[in-house]
This record gives sequence, C-alpha cells and structure tokens, in this order.
Amino acid sequence: MKIIHCKDYDDMSKKAAAMFFSQIHMKPDSVLGLATGSTPIGTYKQLIKWYEEGDLDFSEVKSVNLDEYVGLDGTNDQSYRYFMNENLFNHVNINKDNTNVPNGKAEDMDAEALRYEALIKSLGGIDMQLLGIGNNGHIGFNEPSDAFDSITHEVKLTESTIQANARFFETMDDVPKTAISMGIGTIMKAKKIVLIANGPKKADIIYETCFGPITPNVPASALQLHPDVTIIVDDEAYATILAKCGK
Repeated sequence: MKIIHCKDYDDMSKKAAAMFFSQIHMKPDSVLGLATGSTPIGTYKQLIKWYEEGDLDFSEVKSVNLDEYVGLDGTNDQSYRYFMNENLFNHVNINKDNTNVPNGKAEDMDAEALRYEALIKSLGGIDMQLLGIGNNGHIGFNEPSDAFDSITHEVKLTESTIQANARFFETMDDVPKTAISMGIGTIMKAKKIVLIANGPKKADIIYETCFGPITPNVPASALQLHPDVTIIVDDEAYATILAKCGK
C-alpha cells in the first residue's frame, strides 16, 4: 500500500488523474472502475482537460461504476449514471455503450447484481479502480457490518450515509435508503486501486484504513490485503496519519 501526500484537493486530483492518464496510454482499451461523489470531480475535470488538449483518447476505454441508488433511473439528476454523464462521459470521446452503471430500476436486484458481476468478468476485470471513502470507512456502498460482502449486492444504507447524502435531495423522504454496489470482493479483484481522500473529516478513517485492524467494521481496511493500492491524501488528512504514527 502506497500513500501519496499532496498539498491540497487540486494537487490530489491531478495526481489521481495522472495515474489514470498513464493507464489509458499504456492500455488504450483499459477497463476503468469509476466512483461518484464530490471527491472525484476534480480528477474527472483534469482528465477532461487533457482530452480537450488532445493528450488523451477515451475511444477504446470501457468503464464500470461502483454503485447506483435503488429506485433512481439514469435521467434522475441524483442518479450516478446522470452524475457520470455530466462530470465525465458527456465531455470526452468515450462510447457510452462501453460505460456501465448498475441498474437502479431493475425489478430483481439479486439478478441485477449477478448480471453486473458477469459483465465485469466478461470485460476481463477492472484494470484500475478509483475509490473515495466514507467517514465510516465505506467504499462503494459497502457499509460497516459483521462480514465483508464479496460480490455486487443490494445494500441497506446506514443512517450516517443517508444523512451525508441528504444535502443532495430536497427532503429526507427523497433520499434513497438502499443502493446496489460492487462488493469488497469485486473491488479487490481490480488489478490496481487508487483511493483519494481530502479534508480533516477523512483523516481518522484513512489512518484506520491503512494501519488499523482488517475488519468489516472498517470496510476499506480490506485494501491492506491488495497488492497494488495507492492512497492519495491532502495535507489535512496526512497530518493526522503522521501524528498517530508518532512522526
């Protein structure tokens, strides 16, 4: 596990984008695992900038997203399909037929989970997976629990996650209470993983992820077992790591 220390959010975003830039150049038909939320927006903006400058070509890239809210379709402005279109796909030359997000409107979520797992396998697996992290250590929507969920599955969101997402919806009643997410096992099969985190609220959980016990109570702690993980953090998160390590 490698930790890269950055000055601030912009620096973190550029360094994460640079890793995906290199991945696409080395393998133009890469399968990218993508994440949503506020943290990766800067990374996507940098990739768009390099595309607009003629330095990056997405024409052969394929993508699979981590998760989607149950009950929202891709036209809903709070769905993750909508997010990806607005923050990346609409601005680069990726073939949208090669972009994949779990179907939050599927009638049978168990069947949708199995379909998504089969899809990832059919693509040859994920070459590089981008992750954010929740304050409780969730990656994707794998919430703290008694066991690591291995494959794509429907998730009942914790109250803390629902509260964190509430700012994006008009009322609490509108906030989805469940989601469909890649499992920890699915994420761990990615060849390379890049986790980005910034700000003081993420500092403690990044320390637990990197140096705490491997436990489903901190889902991201499973990343300690992966052979190629890069964690990119800003000053505020890194200072806590140093302090807790006695440096």
